[in-house]
Amino acid sequence: MSRRGIRASLLAAVTMVVCAQAVAQGAEVRPLEAVKAEVMRRAGKINPFDHIKQDDAKAILATIKTLDQDEWGTAWCKVGQEYEAKGDGRAKAGAPSKELAEIYSLAFNYCQIGRYPVPSSPGKMAAYQHSVRQFRKAAKHFEVPLEIVEIGFGAKKLVGYLMIPKGLSRPPVVIHWGGVDGWKEDRQRQVAHLHSAGLATLTVDMPGTGENPTLYGDADGVKTYQAWIDHLLTRADVDGNRIGVWGASFGGYWAARLAYEEPKRIKGAVFHGGNVHLGFQEKWLRPAFTTGGATYLFGAASLLEARGRAMGTTSLEAFLTAAQKMSLVHLGLIDKPSAPILGVNGKLDDQAPVEDIYLLMEHGTPKEARVYAKGRHMGREPGQDEREIPGMISAWLKDKLTR
Repeated sequence: MSRRGIRASLLAAVTMVVCAQAVAQGAEVRPLEAVKAEVMRRAGKINPFDHIKQDDAKAILATIKTLDQDEWGTAWCKVGQEYEAKGDGRAKAGAPSKELAEIYSLAFNYCQIGRYPVPSSPGKMAAYQHSVRQFRKAAKHFEVPLEIVEIGFGAKKLVGYLMIPKGLSRPPVVIHWGGVDGWKEDRQRQVAHLHSAGLATLTVDMPGTGENPTLYGDADGVKTYQAWIDHLLTRADVDGNRIGVWGASFGGYWAARLAYEEPKRIKGAVFHGGNVHLGFQEKWLRPAFTTGGATYLFGAASLLEARGRAMGTTSLEAFLTAAQKMSLVHLGLIDKPSAPILGVNGKLDDQAPVEDIYLLMEHGTPKEARVYAKGRHMGREPGQDEREIPGMISAWLKDKLTR
């Protein structure tokens, strides 16, 4: 087995242990029928099911009889592979790029759901590997060219997707990433908003996810981002002196941290639905991992499973200990000067406390914020236009990077 395969197997084992311990300590697991109902509510409309077909979703769910992770991964990815085969056939027939991009993207969406929230079993890991291949097939036909960038990181490597809208000469660039369950292949909606704002994009995986070789709690985690900044400074096709960062959900932490660690090399950082101190404390985390996490598809136990995989911890108690070490307060950063920070979240978020935005604003360099009074995780409010928040964030980044 390859080194990457061994690491994947170990991470899968860790997540299953974490989930089992969470359940044993009273963490909520959403019943199968409730999961199915939530999927259908979101199908074709809400992340991560917004780009699939409702009829397909209904048919797939009818075949799923348990919450077994391999059953979930296999059922969704089977349909994804069928769309991929259709795309291969249409490619051989000389179909136009737009059609191929749509078919392969659809294939990716189903396999991505198969690995959701994280590839914590062999079936889910297979779904993830299929999804990456399908995404890259689709990317060959995107309107904006996608370059797969690989850079050395010690004995390992980092992988990112650089996209530069046509007609732009050395534009500013935004490095962005998701959280524990939204990886670099999943961020094309955000990419589109940033491109519309005249910004290039470098989409990466945060530590503990996707192809990032470090874990969330590793000392080298922040260095992966610094390596990307170093790389962008060497390129002639983007302006490495005008870099913004946007971290989402549990990845929001890294955007805030980079604003402190790289105040001169970053022109703007978006802290979107993340944690910096209060959200890393047991007082917040234990309820979030047991009775909270209402917006998480499979329930609170699954939220711990996903975060535990990223952190590399094998129990709830180990996660609580590791998380506290990440605090910007404990790291001695909170009162230091920072690059401009925009905090964004919903006031009702049960995965990351909105109070962490207020904490940032009370310390160090003045910050900006947009808090949605009726919003839950990431700020989403009932009935809200899905374009509102990413559009607002992209406009803020454009303002900071084009001054």
